[in-house]
Parts: sequence; C-alpha cells; structure tokens
Amino acid sequence: MATLTVPTTVPSVSEDCEQLRKAFSGWGTNEGLIIDILGHRNAEQRNLIRKTYAETYGEDLLKALDKELSNDFERLVLLWALDPAERDALLANEATKRWTSSNQVLMEIACTRSANQLLHARQAYHARYKKSLEEDVAHHTTGDFRKLLLPLVSSYRYEGEEVNMNLAKTEAKLLHEKISDKAYSDDDVIRVLATRSKAQINATLNHYKNEYGNDINKDLKADPKDEFLALLRSTVKCLVYPEKYFEKVLRLAINRRGTDEGALTRVVCTRAEVDLKIIADEYQRRNSVPLTRAIVKDTHGDYEKLLLVLAGHVEN
Repeated sequence: MATLTVPTTVPSVSEDCEQLRKAFSGWGTNEGLIIDILGHRNAEQRNLIRKTYAETYGEDLLKALDKELSNDFERLVLLWALDPAERDALLANEATKRWTSSNQVLMEIACTRSANQLLHARQAYHARYKKSLEEDVAHHTTGDFRKLLLPLVSSYRYEGEEVNMNLAKTEAKLLHEKISDKAYSDDDVIRVLATRSKAQINATLNHYKNEYGNDINKDLKADPKDEFLALLRSTVKCLVYPEKYFEKVLRLAINRRGTDEGALTRVVCTRAEVDLKIIADEYQRRNSVPLTRAIVKDTHGDYEKLLLVLAGHVEN
C-alpha cells in the first residue's frame, strides 16, 4: 500500500506550474509551496507538470529546482520529481560509480521492481547515459558480486502465480546441497535466484525450510562478515519479503549515530507510491515506534516536512 496522498480535486497542470514558478520568484524560495504541490502528485501528474513547465517557461523544472534548493531537501525533491524509471536509472548509475562490496542498491532495484519496471529502468539508463546498465555493472563489479549482480539486473522474471511444486522440491534440494558445501556462488544458486519467478522462489524456499529445518537465510549466515553472503541474504529477502528488507534499511539509516540520509531518501522516494505503508507497519512492529516519529526525531526543516508528507503523515 502506498502512503502518497493525492487530493480528490487536483488543480490544473498549468495552475501547478504557475504556482511552482511563483515559489521560485522574488526573495527566497517558497519551499512549503513546492512540498504542497509535488508532495501530493503521483508519478503521472509529476511527469505532466515537468513537461508543461518546460513548454510554458522554456526551462527544465529539475534545473529550476536545482538552482533554488540545497542539501538533503534538494536531493529528495529532485529524486521525487523524476519518473520512477529515470530515478532507478540514476540510483543504479550512482551505485555502479560508487560501488563497494557492501553496496546493495543494484540488487535492491533488480529484485524489488516488477519485470516491466526493471525493463523501463534499463531503457531509461540507455537514454540517460548512452550505454547499458549491464555493461556498467559488469565494468564496475568483480568476482562473485559481478556473477550475481549481472544476471539480476538483466532479469525479466515471469510474474504469474503458477508454481511447479516438483521443481520447488528439486531446487530446494539443490540449494541445500550447494549451501552445505559452501558453494554459495555456484551457477545453479545464482540461476535460481536470478531467473525464477518470485512465486516459484517463495515455494522453493518454503520447501527448503520444511525439509531442512532452517530458513535459507539462517544457513547463509555461516560467516556474518562475508559481504557476498550478506548480499545473497538481502537478495532472498528482497525477492520474498521486501518489506522486511526495506524496514532494515530504514532502521540502520535512522538508528545509527548520524542519519544515513541517502538511504532514508531512497527508500521513502522509491516506495511512497508502492508499499511504504506496509514497510512502515513492519517498522513499527519491529521497533515499537512509528516510522514518522522516527523521521521527526532524526531529521529537520523542509527535508523532514517532505519526508513526512510522502510517508503519509497527517497533521492533527
């Protein structure tokens, strides 16, 4: 469930553009007006605003925002204003450029988007960077990480609910054998995780637990410091329980000494129109604190206000 709230009656696109133009004119910027408009428009509406703004004023809205805003608030607004596929392309490009073995953003995008969303992100990557996401992932990653990430970002999974129980049984046995042998990057382990439908993987992992007594992720914790195993565990979590994966990202982002604004911004931006309500429920269940209260405690100013709006917080 999404947390984004869009008014029942939305002003015309030209009116939104006019108001945004006003927010940039005169002394100072009216950040509240930017939040009120962009923070309550869905992706289709935001795309139309960007198109109309460029046609009316001869300027890209993103460039206008970039000139007027700064710091974490600017990053949040600019990411939010992007089309979801463009945003994923940008996040993926940043992840390849700054890639380290603990960076899980590429896997997150590959495993939590639908087949079409991932395809559109790859197409947006072509348009924006004049090369493919696959070639950048291959160029910037190495070893077992490349072996897993490349097929994940190249994937186009079947999305039906049909499940082959015989296949689930066979592949659960296969996964158990490979993990028991510590062959974590075996071709078959990666093949199953990178190509099977989410419904099929769920059936396989349920059979794994029933047959062998442990969640697969428990068996993948042989070495807690091994970053490839950490990536494998997160891959499983993203495919089967994305809300638990995102809850952990938020927990680590908000509960550290010093907030990880990059992770907080990314999760709120990318999930507000998808399932942030489910993630927030999981966050409250796990931490006994509402997500919005945690955001208030760790952020401030216009950045905090827009995060709260996107997280569905309603002022009493």
